[in-house]
Amino acid sequence: MDYRLEEDSLGKVKVPSDKLYGAQTARAVENFPIGEEKMPTEIIRAYGVVKKAAVLANYEQELISREKRDYILKAADELIAGKLDQHFPISLWQTGSGTQTNMNVNEVLANRISEMAGEEPGSKKPVHPNDDVNMSQSSNDTFPTAMALAAVSRTEDFLLPIFEKLQTELEQKAEKYSDLVKVGRTHLMDATPITLGQEFAAFSAQITDIIEMLKDSLKYIKKLPLGGTAVGTGLNTKVGFAEKAVKFINLETKNSFRVAQNKSAGIAAHDSFVNLSGVLKTAASFLMKLANDTRWLASGPRCGIGEIKIPKNEPGSSIMPGKVNPTQAEALFQVAAQVMANDTAVNIGGGSGNFQLNVAKPLIIHNILQSISLLGDAVKSYNQRCLKGIGANQEQIESYLDSCLMLVTVLNPIIGYDKAAQIAQKAFKENLSLKEAAVNLNYLTEAEFEQYVDPKKMTEPNLE
Repeated sequence: MDYRLEEDSLGKVKVPSDKLYGAQTARAVENFPIGEEKMPTEIIRAYGVVKKAAVLANYEQELISREKRDYILKAADELIAGKLDQHFPISLWQTGSGTQTNMNVNEVLANRISEMAGEEPGSKKPVHPNDDVNMSQSSNDTFPTAMALAAVSRTEDFLLPIFEKLQTELEQKAEKYSDLVKVGRTHLMDATPITLGQEFAAFSAQITDIIEMLKDSLKYIKKLPLGGTAVGTGLNTKVGFAEKAVKFINLETKNSFRVAQNKSAGIAAHDSFVNLSGVLKTAASFLMKLANDTRWLASGPRCGIGEIKIPKNEPGSSIMPGKVNPTQAEALFQVAAQVMANDTAVNIGGGSGNFQLNVAKPLIIHNILQSISLLGDAVKSYNQRCLKGIGANQEQIESYLDSCLMLVTVLNPIIGYDKAAQIAQKAFKENLSLKEAAVNLNYLTEAEFEQYVDPKKMTEPNLE
């Protein structure tokens, strides 16, 4: 491999000739040989937006020339478009402020500009990576700003639309099966009736709340500490820089980010990201229940509950012919477990740091972005390959309902809890129907039993 020499404050370093990064990045590659994870591309491209906004603000404040502004804008556009992704080799597991990634961005943009201007990479002409690309900035305020841009974009543009499609499908199932009465279950035991539609409606209500929680959590993420530089004080910036830079971020992203009132808080702690991760964990908790209920209700086909039928996507066993498994639900369950684990890491990362700097920024954003991606992919797959194709096994549902002992609950207001319990116990012990047991005990006539015990009426308030 061919190399060129680049120099930073510690001296000269070999850099691969086909790469646009410089000495600071090369040192980071050498000093952090940890794991296989790299900085998420969402962060790299969000950094392009940050650098564009910064140079535009600096130009408005007459701190940088038009020529340098135009060069940085052009290179940053390439970064945002993904044309420079191959020049970011640093491990995710680096300094907790993300400093190495910020310097990586500065160097790549500066060296790309050198190429544009016909200069040698590493010459720092016509643009300097620190003096120009990083003007009015620090890693400490730009990295959490990039974190916010990436998290908001992935949540709003990717995750929320998928959750909304899941909500729509659940609502359609709720309407379709609104009159199909079935056995309810609590503690995995028979309970009073519910409609299959009401069961789906409960899931729809859960995802509706989660969508609202996600939207609410983004309000706090959108407070940007940009302009705070090293410790939130704004050293080496001109008054008004933050407001101008955030204005340009909003023009670029078509969003509604705003300047954090206290930039030190946005650098030293990341409570808003901890909050977002908590909502993602809540979504995972809901999805775990949805997955497990799918598995239970589809269990069988002859020796389980079998109240719903799921699509047959692929063979389920290498040894048992004809077996079909709830694989989409199992994948969803596993993703939910991983997201819960990610939240634990974010919680620890959110509480880490001392004084004016949180030092787990890469950890926090890696886990949040992974959770968003996993949840979106898994829900999309479950919705398309399982939920849409779920149908009711009406014969099985009716069979269970006819034999359900907990239908006796409706008799409590009529004959009392104790007599109703005797009916249920006698029916179970002697293998009788509830009606037979009630008549044998002389608590009700057949006509009275049929008048009071109507499963459909038991799925709504029934007392006059």
